[in-house]
Amino acid sequence: MIPDWLHWLSIISLLAGGISALVVALDLRKHPQHMWIMNVVWPLVALFAHVLALWAYFRVGRLAEYAKAHAAMEKGETPPHKARTSFATKVGKGASHCGAGCTLGDICAEWLVVLVPVIAVWFGYESIFQEKIFAVWIVDYIFAFGFGVAFQYFTIKPMRGLSPTQGLIQAVKADTLSLTAWQVGMYGFMAVAHFWIFGELLDTKLHTTSVEFWFMMQIAMLCGFVTAYPVNWWLIRRGVKEAM
Repeated sequence: MIPDWLHWLSIISLLAGGISALVVALDLRKHPQHMWIMNVVWPLVALFAHVLALWAYFRVGRLAEYAKAHAAMEKGETPPHKARTSFATKVGKGASHCGAGCTLGDICAEWLVVLVPVIAVWFGYESIFQEKIFAVWIVDYIFAFGFGVAFQYFTIKPMRGLSPTQGLIQAVKADTLSLTAWQVGMYGFMAVAHFWIFGELLDTKLHTTSVEFWFMMQIAMLCGFVTAYPVNWWLIRRGVKEAM
């Protein structure tokens, strides 16, 4: 049985994520980012990181505002988001950029399987996997990879001045390891939540349609950030991924 405190904590956390995403999105309308894809990334990150995302956006994200970056470049100066951001922070932005694609992909995949349950069967539920969660994870990964590569494409292509084909190739190279590392952290926590916290301790099912599931997903995304961070550090150091 799910305790009341966990139910209400889940609701509060989800509301905090939604409100945080709305605050960031509204601010971005007045202060759009130099790189347009970040106008999508920041609200998505706020959905799971809420207070942390708000702090990061107003402290670091605002430095990459289009007006500030454009004014600096017109004067031949280094844009503030490059000049005043540490390497460690740039790595964090890179990991969050990857996480935004994962977040959007996982939301779409999870609800698609709810609306069309046979998709889980297509990906091995009941034939290969006795637990539905494993089949859904495959769908999650496919969607997350698709969105992640798209997000990376719209970062690398303009920054390096690549052709569409070159941009796609580089986006795949840059995002594959990062996204996989993120999903490892996310899947790891969701496995703990599904099998131990809810399956053993609470003796109940963790359903996708419940607020508790999406609260667990918020925590899982933060775990994904932790596992993706060192991989992004390495990728940016090697020049495979662009520092933002």
